[in-house]
Amino acid sequence: EGVHPYDVGGLLDKMGIALRTGHHCAQPVMAYYKIPGTLRASFAMYNTRAEIDLMMEGLEKALQMLR
Repeated sequence: EGVHPYDVGGLLDKMGIALRTGHHCAQPVMAYYKIPGTLRASFAMYNTRAEIDLMMEGLEKALQMLR
């Protein structure tokens, strides 16, 4: 809360972590709840535990930088 998803997404991109930012085809719902956007991670069978850990570490680092 208090951090815009686009800012977090931009920092994660610079760390080499790809996440999707935006409304994800749900703009009316987000407008109703006054949500500026979200971050979405998409996982597949080929993602490793290490990649998930790296994403979580990057997310924590980005949030620390922006707060």
